[in-house]
Amino acid sequence: MRVLLAEDEKRMAAALAALLRQEKYDVDPVADGASAMTALESGVYDIAVLDVMMPELNGFEVARRARGKGIGTPILMLTAKSQLDDKVEGLDSGADDYLTKPFQTKELLARLRALGRRSASFQDGSLHYGDLSLDTATATLVCEATGQSVRLGEKELRILEYMFPNQGQIMTREQLAVKIWGFENEAEYNNVEVYMSFTRKKLAFVGSKVEIKAVRGLGYQLRIEG
Repeated sequence: MRVLLAEDEKRMAAALAALLRQEKYDVDPVADGASAMTALESGVYDIAVLDVMMPELNGFEVARRARGKGIGTPILMLTAKSQLDDKVEGLDSGADDYLTKPFQTKELLARLRALGRRSASFQDGSLHYGDLSLDTATATLVCEATGQSVRLGEKELRILEYMFPNQGQIMTREQLAVKIWGFENEAEYNNVEVYMSFTRKKLAFVGSKVEIKAVRGLGYQLRIEG
């Protein structure tokens, strides 16, 4: 799962990023509200963790603008404020949950797990589309029609984790590059094409009717053949 972490206090941001990476989250830290807004508009994040007090745009305003643009990414608001009115403002601005500093890491991780369950169509730890079942814990792709299964590489897993909940939609190369390599990573677009080719071969290997279709000039689309 890819997490946007918007926190301007450097030591806090570094500690939280290290914790989340240890828990196998992909984390992209940003240090101000404007950068957080730009990142959210990419549409590649499963969860956003927003500090309230940030330069340029505060967390409330980022959440409010994101919801105004129809961005449904689950948002966890972090703040040192503990007054009821501040919590109400955070939730009214569009945040899904609210955590007051200082907090216990176990509570933070529990809340992120809860939000993560909202961000994708998980059934018993798996994602499903067409005749395919994807076990994200073991990176195993199974075609239920043929009974064939295959283990996925890390990038192949990230591609299908992103495309399964968005089946039928066209994913641009830019969106895929950010989702798989990170917001500030300068991965070239041909990297996307290489790993798309690998993923297509895995779909063919298990005999699935699901295919990844290249849409000329736009990107890629996960759909059922025919």
